[in-house]
Parts: sequence; structure tokens; C-alpha cells
Amino acid sequence: MFDLQVLALQADMTRVITFQLAREASTRTYPEIGVSDPHHPVSHHANDPEKLAKLAKINEYHVSLFAGFLDQLKATPDGDGSLLDHSMILFGSGMSESNNHERHDLPTLLVGGFNGRGSRHIEAESETETPIANFMLSVGLHYGLELDSFGISTGSVDLNA
Repeated sequence: MFDLQVLALQADMTRVITFQLAREASTRTYPEIGVSDPHHPVSHHANDPEKLAKLAKINEYHVSLFAGFLDQLKATPDGDGSLLDHSMILFGSGMSESNNHERHDLPTLLVGGFNGRGSRHIEAESETETPIANFMLSVGLHYGLELDSFGISTGSVDLNA
């Protein structure tokens, strides 16, 4: 699927792609990386070291697939740069700690040229529970959308930090 996405972007067949690597409640197994247990039950690890190791292996596998996708985009010429230079790609999860369905401190990556604004680390205020919607609102505002809010946003995040 990543190969098809690169091809679709390269051919300018689309400028927007939504792709879900795996459903949050997936019972998929990963025999190709040595994990024969279903994903979702492993995610409810109850701090069992064996389940935590399997979950880490699945997460590492997903991130390696994403890294390969980014490598392909970086290696694909596009105008004065690469497809990666001219893209904005969001990679993340709906949960930060799956055992308890925690939705705070979501691991989220925004990768690509971001109109020349890439290669930065932005951390939301830690004293408050900042919804991911604040980040999404900020990205929309960065690209000139006229928005007052996005989902459950409570404000915006400073993308210039």
C-alpha cells in the first residue's frame, strides 16, 4: 500500500491520502516478525513483560514500514526537491497507553517539508491536557484555513516554537 501511495503522489493522481496501518482493535497476528498473538489482546498487556515485548515489536514493525515509506518519498524527485519535501505526513495513534486506553500524550509525528518548516520538535503544554485537536487546528491555520475550532480543540499550538 505504501508503494501505491508513492506512485499516486508521484503521478499527481491525488494530493490527499488517508491510510490506517491496523485497526485499533485488530486481532491481526504478525508471524512475519515472530508475534503469533493477536494485536489487540497483546495491547491489553497488564504490564506483563512478555506482552509488552510483543507490543513493542509490533510498534517497531509499524514504524519501520513508515520509515520505508518516507525513504521512498525522499528518493522520488518532485520539482525542486523530493516528494517528501513537498508533503506533510501525519503518523500517529489514537492511544498513548493501550492497556488503559489512555488518550493523553499521543505519539504523533508530522513529517515532510511543511512548506519549509520541517525538522522541529513541538511539545504541548504539560500542565494541561492539550487535545490533539489543538495541533490539528494549528496545522489548518498554518495552511490558511479559516477555522475557529477543530473537533474538541481548546486553542492552538505554537508551531513556530
